[in-house]
Amino acid sequence: MRDEYLKKQARWLSEGQIGRRQFITSAIAAGLAVPTALTLATDVLAATPKSGGKLRFGSSYGSTTDALDPGTSENGMSQSINYARGNHLTEVGKDGKLIPELAAGYEPSNGAKTWVFDLRKGVEFHDGKTMTADDVIATFNYHRDENSKSAAKGLLSAIKEIKKDGDNRVIFELEGGNADFPYIVSDYHIMIMPSVDGKIEDPNSPIGTGGYIVESYEAGVRTLMKRNPNFFKEGHAHFDEVEFITLADTTARQNAIMNGDVDFIDNVDPKTVSLLGRVPILEILQTTGTQHYTFPMRVNAAPFDNYDLRMALKYAIKRQELVDKILLGHGEAGNDVPVNASMPFFNTELPVHEFDAEKAAEHYKKSGHSGAIQLSVSDAAFPGAVDAAQLIAASAKEAGIEIELVREPSDGYWSNVWNKKPWSACYWSGRPTQDWMYASAYTADTEWNDTAWKTGESADKFNDLVVMARSETDEDKRKEQYWEAQRLLQDDGGAIVGMWANFIHAHSKTLAHDEHVAANWQADGGKLAERWWFS
Repeated sequence: MRDEYLKKQARWLSEGQIGRRQFITSAIAAGLAVPTALTLATDVLAATPKSGGKLRFGSSYGSTTDALDPGTSENGMSQSINYARGNHLTEVGKDGKLIPELAAGYEPSNGAKTWVFDLRKGVEFHDGKTMTADDVIATFNYHRDENSKSAAKGLLSAIKEIKKDGDNRVIFELEGGNADFPYIVSDYHIMIMPSVDGKIEDPNSPIGTGGYIVESYEAGVRTLMKRNPNFFKEGHAHFDEVEFITLADTTARQNAIMNGDVDFIDNVDPKTVSLLGRVPILEILQTTGTQHYTFPMRVNAAPFDNYDLRMALKYAIKRQELVDKILLGHGEAGNDVPVNASMPFFNTELPVHEFDAEKAAEHYKKSGHSGAIQLSVSDAAFPGAVDAAQLIAASAKEAGIEIELVREPSDGYWSNVWNKKPWSACYWSGRPTQDWMYASAYTADTEWNDTAWKTGESADKFNDLVVMARSETDEDKRKEQYWEAQRLLQDDGGAIVGMWANFIHAHSKTLAHDEHVAANWQADGGKLAERWWFS
């Protein structure tokens, strides 16, 4: 009875119906001690969203080659910017569940081959234009175009036709059933853009429907935004201004948060977690999701076009050592598939790829290779990537394999090195479903297939299985298909998934957030600017 009474009083306090003094008086009357009542009042008010202030977000990502085109977004900085200035048909909520965003609702039919999305009415772009079905269709067609370079092109390859039923209903016809399609349309590349005569005229336009309007944009340096007064989401986008600042250097990022020059930083180096945690003005926020650190080998380039060479390297890595020394325990060892136990249909019977000098040497000898193998690396890939590469080189040496580290510049790493050099370091934030993860980075039709594993008996079978599992409604059959897909990928593919890493952030204690913090991406699912506030 007392708990219900206090909950009601707390709700009234958070909604402004009563003041702090009245709340404390009521709490004391209900039997709470004065110190407890004071603390409870402080906690309630801190958890109540307030408007105002300027958020300064220090990001480890960002490159001078970045652009506002959502289709080319390839790092955490551009992702957060897109989420702040735009919206999608659906979104992954703070609790990890999928919810409608620009869509008011959605329904499947015809064995999940047909999906109908009803759009929210009255949503405006920053220039005052009302969003309609035409904008949604034009946005998807922009990514689907045969000449498109969008990273979402592969995700949308199964769409056969898109049509509208009035201004506020969009109908997607797919080649085959896809129960995960509502997840796909939440992909951060598919930000709904304003169209003109049925086409996206300028994908680099800053205009969106999001909570913040772009005031200035300097690629890979900083972006300044102001609150959108006409944002359609009530109770979101609390800051007056948001500034995204690229701080690629780990030390610079750490100093900025310690000195109060920024309010939030991502990718805290595990080595400095304890140090930052002792700073009185800071809090450490750690979330566990699907982020993993990889070393993709492009199988269309020598020497990685050799199966035994790839297997030699997979067995030449001490993965737990990477977790212990690079993540300092803030994660777990990888097993060369982008799937872990947090995802549906995880294959628990896969062989464990752990360090085995004898097996590595055996495969290396069968490969016929000799001489140094180059590994391109930069800490732009992930915190500690260079140190991780050094550990890999040291363990490979025990198996008689020589690895030469090529230290690449941080700026331009994602456009000049990743997905181009034969072997490099990489990070993936992961995806909520296997189909989405595969369609993002492993199927033959995606631009982001950074291993180039697209042809050959195993790759062909893998691609067929992904399509089959996508439309399979029998859970047991779907499990068999996904288990076999993982087996093929782990054995023949070019991905070395070294470790699964927790998201580690540091922020000023003046920042507040909901009790739920999303872990599908870093920084509260990439939506910190929309979801947080100053207490």
